Amino acid sequence: MPSSRPSQQPEPQGYLHGFSDQEADRLVRQARILEHRIHGNLPFKNCRNLLEVGCGVGAQTQILLRDFPDLHVTGLDANKKNLDAATRVTNKQDVSAERVQFVSGDATAMDFDSDCFDGAYLCWVLEHIPDASRVLSEVRRVLIGGSPVVVNEVQNASFFLAPYSPSTLAYWAAFNDHQYDLGGDPFIGARLGNLLLENGYRDIDTEVRTVHLDNRWPEERSQFLAYWSELLLSGSEGLLRTGLVNGETVEGMKRELAMVAHDPDSVIFYSFVQATARVDLGA
Repeated sequence: MPSSRPSQQPEPQGYLHGFSDQEADRLVRQARILEHRIHGNLPFKNCRNLLEVGCGVGAQTQILLRDFPDLHVTGLDANKKNLDAATRVTNKQDVSAERVQFVSGDATAMDFDSDCFDGAYLCWVLEHIPDASRVLSEVRRVLIGGSPVVVNEVQNASFFLAPYSPSTLAYWAAFNDHQYDLGGDPFIGARLGNLLLENGYRDIDTEVRTVHLDNRWPEERSQFLAYWSELLLSGSEGLLRTGLVNGETVEGMKRELAMVAHDPDSVIFYSFVQATARVDLGA
């Protein structure tokens, strides 16, 4: 449980990858790579006014707007640089300005009236928030009864590479420890069922979605490894600064990732959780 590891005071901006333009570009690429694993059969066909909590740089927003042409999306995020990037990303689409707006705000205390949205979408956001339960409580408050909710979250204990990569796994352990220190939870996907239940949602379903790439899918394996390598290295500056890893571990990880990339029998394994639920009609 997260409470078993003492947390340091969260940094003012507790997203360990940072908020650079390069990070914004990485998130857009990540969304495209994982799109077919996340966006199939989302229950938003009858929604018209969707809340996206933690919209970030708009990487998921642009997919939602494309897939659901009758949808208006309100993207909420606490970081101004993210919101500026989200505006740029969605402006590149042929989408009416009336279909999307981005709002600065705190997901644990939203400045929205109750019962004003008919759907909600959260993707890779609860892992970064110290009070995930409060976020889900607020989402429930602002949704009309019967509205669908989709939450995608990490379960970082599932990550594995072959050939065996000890420096990479040591780095990954430090990466997850640092996320705890920032007030997050890198294993929160496993707790989504409990979190939704305790906050009054119904029709809760959790599906473990696994990325398991080997010689059967060499092209996708290569693409996913490149994305994953980029994700790992995006946190290296912060980890080195904290002393949770040293330069030798980072360099060892780089060598291992290159070895995995060139090994004809390499394997990548990672699982995340997609939860769906509805707000009770009597809420």
